[in-house]
Amino acid sequence: MRTPLWTLAVVVGTAVCAACASSGAVPQPFPSPTPPGAPAPPPAHPVAGADGYTIAGTALKLRGAPYRDGGSDPSGFDCSGFIWYVFAQHGVRVPRTVGDQFRAGKPVGRESLEAGDLVFFAMSGSDVSHVGIIIGADQFVHAPSSRGEVRVERLSSPYWSGRFAGARRMR
Repeated sequence: MRTPLWTLAVVVGTAVCAACASSGAVPQPFPSPTPPGAPAPPPAHPVAGADGYTIAGTALKLRGAPYRDGGSDPSGFDCSGFIWYVFAQHGVRVPRTVGDQFRAGKPVGRESLEAGDLVFFAMSGSDVSHVGIIIGADQFVHAPSSRGEVRVERLSSPYWSGRFAGARRMR
């Protein structure tokens, strides 16, 4: 008795699919078309030399970019979208929201901050609700909603110092 060709195709196809499913591989999301002028997608693997100063340098190049609620590209950033974008340019994946960013990485004491570390602030109450990137010394860069653009501030200023909630190292 001969096996119909379609039966053989089903058996082979099932075996191939089972092998893929058992490999543990995680498929990447299907790429969506990007509009003209949109930033390039982040690299898939970490870029060599993505140290804290390199990350801080990328953040500084974005000074003046406008604030946009929910924004995560140079056409407009919110604070966590700014962090997500900067780190993605170096192939470092960080969570997208402030709360998730605060729970990620390694805690860093205020006295041990280095360029590229994230600093978090509780803007109202005790919940962490704002984030920036240390660029060195006493300065950080962030995307605040007030005055509406990415800019540099002093961590020791009374406003920011009084709201400091912690820091994390993502690299």
